[in-house]
Amino acid sequence: MASAASQTTIMAVEFDGGVVIGADSRTTTGSYIANRVTDKLTPVHDRIFCCRSGSAADTQAVADAVAYQLAFHSVELEEPPRVRTAARLFQQSCYRYREELSAGIIVAGWDPRRGGQVYMVPMGGLLLRQPFAVGGSGSSYIYGFVDATFQPGMSRSQCQEFVARGLALAMVRDGSSGGVIRLATITEEGVERTVLAGSDLPWGDGGPPV
Repeated sequence: MASAASQTTIMAVEFDGGVVIGADSRTTTGSYIANRVTDKLTPVHDRIFCCRSGSAADTQAVADAVAYQLAFHSVELEEPPRVRTAARLFQQSCYRYREELSAGIIVAGWDPRRGGQVYMVPMGGLLLRQPFAVGGSGSSYIYGFVDATFQPGMSRSQCQEFVARGLALAMVRDGSSGGVIRLATITEEGVERTVLAGSDLPWGDGGPPV
């Protein structure tokens, strides 16, 4: 049997004061849907999350290792870790084991030094900071949407709508993405999580898939 893999759609975007991240919830094993309500938004510290795509086992193992390292790091420094530090730890693991891992990661969060930040760690171990990032099998269906819709300086609510609409569009077109949409908004105040399901999904003018 094929190994369980997160063929998925993940997104993140920065705004003034924080970030919004989101993902669908479908996990597939080949053509079989192994889990309809997977949580692909994984906390690695209080205000730092990763969005996982690729092999579910690989990405969870890397996330657990990074969370373990960040916990010691924050105790040693007596302050919360920086988002860039978390992204660098992901990048080092993904690059070192690039021949063995199937892992595409978006690292996003808030820290007092640089505020909200989004970092992309695609398969192979590259590290890029971007104002927004998309990943997973569904991302290829929505590049036109995100390029046409994203604008620098969008508000918190606009970023939430941007991520939710992009994920919904990908879920319509990508057979490996589906289920519900999970969103998280990360700011200095903390993390606000939302689940969009059923009639709450922003399908747009095309309506839900038939």
